Amino acid sequence: LGARLGCNTAALCSLAELGLYTKAKSILSSLLKVPLMFGFLYLFVCSLDVLSSAFQLAGGKVAGDIFKDNAILSNPVAGLVVGILVTVLVQSSSTSTSIIVSMVASGLLDVSSAIPITMGSNIGTSVTNTIVALMQAGDRDDFKRAFAGATVHDCFNWLSVLVLLPLEVASGYLHRVTKIAVATLNIRSGQDAPSLLKVITEPFTCLIIQLDKSVITGIAMGDESLSNRSLIKVWCELPAQQGNGAGTDPLVPCPGHHLFVDSSLPDLAIGLMLLAGSLVVLCTCLIMLVKLLNSVLKGQAAKAIQKVINTDLPFPFGWVTGYFAILVGAAMTFVMQSSSVFTSAITPLIGLGVISIERAYPLTLGSNIGTTTTAILDALASPGDKLASAFQIALCHFFFNISGILLWYPLPCTRLPIHMAKELGECTAKYRWFAVLYLIVCFLLLPSLVFGISMAGWEVLVGVGTPFLGLLTCVAMVNVLQRRKPSHLPKWLQTWDLLPSWLHSLQPMDRLITQATLCCVNRCSGNLDEPSEASPQIKIRDTMTSSERQVSATGSFHTIAA
Repeated sequence: LGARLGCNTAALCSLAELGLYTKAKSILSSLLKVPLMFGFLYLFVCSLDVLSSAFQLAGGKVAGDIFKDNAILSNPVAGLVVGILVTVLVQSSSTSTSIIVSMVASGLLDVSSAIPITMGSNIGTSVTNTIVALMQAGDRDDFKRAFAGATVHDCFNWLSVLVLLPLEVASGYLHRVTKIAVATLNIRSGQDAPSLLKVITEPFTCLIIQLDKSVITGIAMGDESLSNRSLIKVWCELPAQQGNGAGTDPLVPCPGHHLFVDSSLPDLAIGLMLLAGSLVVLCTCLIMLVKLLNSVLKGQAAKAIQKVINTDLPFPFGWVTGYFAILVGAAMTFVMQSSSVFTSAITPLIGLGVISIERAYPLTLGSNIGTTTTAILDALASPGDKLASAFQIALCHFFFNISGILLWYPLPCTRLPIHMAKELGECTAKYRWFAVLYLIVCFLLLPSLVFGISMAGWEVLVGVGTPFLGLLTCVAMVNVLQRRKPSHLPKWLQTWDLLPSWLHSLQPMDRLITQATLCCVNRCSGNLDEPSEASPQIKIRDTMTSSERQVSATGSFHTIAA
């Protein structure tokens, strides 16, 4: 009996030790996940910075050449499209708005012509977080939430432009309001904003690539001598040794230290290399971040975090919660000096369900406000005689975002971007190829088409645009009535079945894309594994009767269906 009791006691002790070991291992792994998450987040932000540099190397000079044609920029619609395309090319609204401010400060561009370009830069900057959302396409639910959270930024910007651009052309209200604001403010030269993000990321990213962004600005301002100059920074400037201890240290050139400092490759080749590398790192970091967040944010911890982030303040201060989120988004973007980084960082959290789209919407609106500080501070560094004009166009960017918020946020019934983004999320969850089509159409094809029509003159633009917008409005109204009040419509309008299926459904296009994909896969596999003689399976199939083939095909069909 004593021996048995001793054995049982030893077994219980070993089980207790095993339980303690398992518990300690679980705690240790949880503690290690936190620095790993911060490490991947750091690499994720650095890859976004390198991605922006890659886009500037590949298309920065083209962007400068686009800005150089003042005859085009005098057309408001063309200016809007130029703002979209240039910001997509350089992947930074801060860069494009800084170029606009520099052109206004130098007198190459007047304030009224620059306003539509700043509106376009707001649209172009939202492409980055939409690209980031594509990385969560593996899971349909995560992809639906992430894509909806990313495109809520696009929907807000497009809706704001559709309302405010015609209003600005008709009344010039942004020009008038900002002119009064500049006249009443005592403007003085400012200092750079505290850029915490650059302080953290530059030690790493500067080892990979360093760009001279003044080349793009110079090309935009008409300096032909810079058209053949590389954007890659080869020389830096350091203070020389003090001779007699008096005066200011002169600046002497020194070789720059980064990966491509001595490269003989053209800017385009280096840009494409960096683009591919940064996208690989971006995808890898995002996948690892999502996996780590899934393992950490689970159970009670996930529920607690979701409750804290998505819960409104207690009554009667619930309505203040959204405005507080706007202030948080503006403050975070002001510190980071990049709306793309902030919105891209919260996109995976939206996909995981940690942040709801209703909470992500005010955070994104605040980010739109925070990114305007870059242009304002750049304007404050302008020469004294051009300070007022540069500051005015920077304020136009600020007041445009404030006006958009007043249009699409205060009343719950006006928060159309949330509903539009959710519809886009549902569509991409069902047809994943739609996300790529959306990016191509909204940020390349549609702006290019509008640009071409606007170049034909106002008459052509109004003649084509007015019927199209009218038709779009009618379709939207009918869709709303079909869902909420179908009895108010004629019977033949209660559904879209009267139209061909390809006009009201993506199913025909989905079948076409699926068939094309399967055809390509079968052709590639056929080329790789083409047998020199008939395989045994083919010989057996050739000897089968028609009834046996039918039975075999039916069985295969049921197997695939199962």
